[in-house]
Amino acid sequence: MSQLEAQEFAPAPAERRGLARDQVQLLVATDRGITHTRFHRLDEHLDPGDVVVVNNSATVAAAVDAVSDRHGPVVLHLATPLDDATWVVEVRRPPDAARAVLDAQAGDRIDLVGGAATVQLLEPYPAPGSSPTGAGNRLWRAAAVGDPLAVARRLGRPIAYGYLDARYPLADYQTVFGQRPGSAEMPSAGRPFSADLVTRLVAKGVLVAPITLHTGVSSQEAGEAPQAERFEVPPATAAAVNAVRAAGGRVIAVGTTATRALESAVEVDRDGPHVVPASGWTSRIISPADPPRVTDGLVTGWHDPNASHLLLVEAVAGTQLTRRAYTAAAASGYLWHEFGDSCLLLPTSGRSQGKSR
Repeated sequence: MSQLEAQEFAPAPAERRGLARDQVQLLVATDRGITHTRFHRLDEHLDPGDVVVVNNSATVAAAVDAVSDRHGPVVLHLATPLDDATWVVEVRRPPDAARAVLDAQAGDRIDLVGGAATVQLLEPYPAPGSSPTGAGNRLWRAAAVGDPLAVARRLGRPIAYGYLDARYPLADYQTVFGQRPGSAEMPSAGRPFSADLVTRLVAKGVLVAPITLHTGVSSQEAGEAPQAERFEVPPATAAAVNAVRAAGGRVIAVGTTATRALESAVEVDRDGPHVVPASGWTSRIISPADPPRVTDGLVTGWHDPNASHLLLVEAVAGTQLTRRAYTAAAASGYLWHEFGDSCLLLPTSGRSQGKSR
């Protein structure tokens, strides 16, 4: 997607740029064309009987200053706690975590600020040579002494990268749906929703159904496949999605996280695919080669061309519609990344096409 060379990164949350969070730009892409609007008008593009599936994971402070015994000052990103009490971590260059430390080694000791916790790198995660560039290992499994998450709660900050113009508080990294703390990085597709917009959606007859997926650290810069993540699809959401599909409504996932969780709870029998309650770890990678079974549309931000998330977008919307949307967004100055603008992709080539608009 060469047109993405024109992308601009959002340097700050919408509210810090003089906008309400639901006033960011929204590009609506269908097979009939492209519409440019604002996010607070999302309800105009959905129908009564549709269901919007949202991620209720809340963002935690997962970045903390630290000192490596080999590299000196670093920024440690606490990506994911594992079931064996070890952690997936990423070591990045200070002060703004703009670049990963790719020459870390097993045995490196990293002391978190305040001296209340230490981690020791054990082995590359999920395996040696996981970086597709071959430049080194970005993610590590690490043993912890003390409670690194408690240190991060007290002294840490949200994970952020060098394209932001300042550090912003954890409250700026929460969505209106965030109820269950656990995401290392914000499930950002849900950020532009406001309480008013949700109320108007519900009043129109659009269902809003939650799932939980606790995100790890972003894999955009390295082009890596998504790592395994904790998720839950509760019984009420499974029942709502199945009822909407049976009635001919559309299932609109808010973000790649909601799509991944929902599609990880799909079973297929002689009557076709249906959603079942499910929880645990998902390693499902949705792509055009392994497309979604129940997701008809997608609300999403804008992803870098080497991001694995972009394959999921293409799997939902189709390659041609995705390309048209990205071309239009780049030409119109849409903003990328977690505080940027949004897109609603509504292909008419999926299961729920019978509706005219």
